Amino acid sequence: MSQTRSLIDKQGKRTDGRTVEQLREVKMAVGVVKNADGSVFIEFGKNKIIVAVYGPREVHPKHMAQSDRCVLRCRYHMSPFSTDTRKNPAPSRREVEISKVMREALEPALMLEDYPRAAIDVYVEVLQADGGSRCAGISAASVALADAGINMRDLVAACAAGKVDDKIVLDINDTEDKEGGADMPVAYMPHLDEVTLLQLDGILTRDQFNQCFDTAVEGCKMVYEIQKQALMQKYFGNETEVKEEVQ
Repeated sequence: MSQTRSLIDKQGKRTDGRTVEQLREVKMAVGVVKNADGSVFIEFGKNKIIVAVYGPREVHPKHMAQSDRCVLRCRYHMSPFSTDTRKNPAPSRREVEISKVMREALEPALMLEDYPRAAIDVYVEVLQADGGSRCAGISAASVALADAGINMRDLVAACAAGKVDDKIVLDINDTEDKEGGADMPVAYMPHLDEVTLLQLDGILTRDQFNQCFDTAVEGCKMVYEIQKQALMQKYFGNETEVKEEVQ
């Protein structure tokens, strides 16, 4: 990644008007796919992603089943109309790589040993992309797994930080992703204080790396609160409103 123009103005505002420590607006709706065991629709900035979870269910083909644990399968896919130029609907190398990364980021949070010889399928469909779609997809998939009733140790919250105009910024957008100096996606389990994903595209000094990582973790904690609120809204929404009125 090499930056060729200034992306932060003299007032400290980025291309979308945010400050360096500001998260894009995040909205989550739980239970949007009727036929899925768990589902979420997320708007993360201009990203629009729908996630559906099916399982635990019988493994097909059967030779893929494992006797001591469940098989987690993730499919990340970008719709042909999700980007500014039409994308080939066939799975790209990037989509295959993100599917693998997503599975590895989610597995530590799941009690897969509770579902031997079964499979859980996670489908992540990107309807509109705006940078950071892997982090948005991981965050939504974690909530969808919780909605499906899968036994979990913690939710996985994901957020990226990066370097723009030699400054560390939170939650980089599409322009900053393409033209900035570095991009660091992080997935994190806040309750357990464990990192499940750490990637870096670009060049950072040791101090910049530490600052970028800390910034991304703070972003994950912000996303974590939104995840919990989305789940509470579905399962305790009316009850929460009644309690607020009583108080």
